Amino acid sequence: MKKSLLVLISISVFLACVFTACFRSTPLRSPADIDFTQLPLKNLSEYGFFKGKLNELVANDKVLSYEPISPLFTDYAHKSRFVWMPEGTPATILDDPTQTFDFPQNAILIKNFYYPADFSKPEAERRIIETRLLVNEEDGWKAYPYVWNDEQTDAKYKITGGITNVHWKDENGEAKDINYAMPNKNQCKSCHNQNDKFQPIGPKVKQLDNELTYENGEKVNQLIKWQQVGYLMPNTKTTEFVELVNMDHQTASLDLKARSYLEANCAHCHSRAGPASTSGLYLNIEEQDPFHWGVLKSPVAAGIGAGKHKFAIAPGKGDESIIPYRMNSTHPGVMMPEIGRVSIHSEGVALIKAWINEME
Repeated sequence: MKKSLLVLISISVFLACVFTACFRSTPLRSPADIDFTQLPLKNLSEYGFFKGKLNELVANDKVLSYEPISPLFTDYAHKSRFVWMPEGTPATILDDPTQTFDFPQNAILIKNFYYPADFSKPEAERRIIETRLLVNEEDGWKAYPYVWNDEQTDAKYKITGGITNVHWKDENGEAKDINYAMPNKNQCKSCHNQNDKFQPIGPKVKQLDNELTYENGEKVNQLIKWQQVGYLMPNTKTTEFVELVNMDHQTASLDLKARSYLEANCAHCHSRAGPASTSGLYLNIEEQDPFHWGVLKSPVAAGIGAGKHKFAIAPGKGDESIIPYRMNSTHPGVMMPEIGRVSIHSEGVALIKAWINEME
């Protein structure tokens, strides 16, 4: 009797192991194998975005890297971005002043946030903090945040956000230390809300119309590359757009660098389509009326956010203008942007102050 019981237990254990093995989540060969009805997957490794060691972030076939001309500041974090779309379903360009992309269903945007141990050696040792996915599902875009483990072997789906201590050495050899804040799933909506719809805010014609050096050494305009891999229909629209520049551009005007910076860091909220549209402060680069940039414009309702200052931009007076004042703070009732950073981007503050100081 005892022997029979042991046999039954052994069989049960064996069957349980087989059952678990059959239904355990395993990495996919490529994103083309994703069952979108099962999202979000538990671990980042399961999507098939990368090949080899996950933390090396080597893109799988048809997972295309991209890089905006003027990136959003996130506590000095480095970022690597990728896009994937189902075969034969390219994005199209909307005929509007911002020339945003209309992505197909099941398109995925992948954004990794990491810190090199030494910023003077960005390709050496690094720590990946989080990976954020935007997936265009049947009922609209969804945000799926993943937090990397200490071993840097995988990232787990986590909707609650969190705080983690990060330290690094900057380009000048100075030690830096912050408590990096990862937004929770609901906070994603506060920036990605465009015309009351959850939308990507990075990939646009004005952000990708420049050359990028790809993993194979090829150097080509990003818009052309997207077309070559079948991710973008050729642009037949007639709407003109203003190109952006990076804040470190050597020959661009101070005006273009400052407005490009505000476009990337502020305009997702402060535009006619954004959550802060009622403020009347429109910082997207297409806005032509200086009053709506903030020139001699008093705030609608800034509370303590205005400090002692009267105007968003007081021409010639960067130290007396509300925009750089709010950029130069980490106080929850003052700082702008309201989320997405816990530190001050001193170079960005200096750029905007210099721009204002040059105004007549």
